[in-house]
Amino acid sequence: MKPNYSYEKRQRELEKKKKKAEKEHKKTAVPETPPTLETPPTPEAIDQPDKG
Repeated sequence: MKPNYSYEKRQRELEKKKKKAEKEHKKTAVPETPPTLETPPTPEAIDQPDKG
């Protein structure tokens, strides 16, 4: 069976659109103070075991 390239292309385009929309949203909703890079990671991120 040959790969469905049009489907993959569509998925990539949707992903790009989503990223662009998120970027635009962030631009419009800029907080007064920019978040610092020293923010501690969320507990959820730490507690998640690798799904392998």
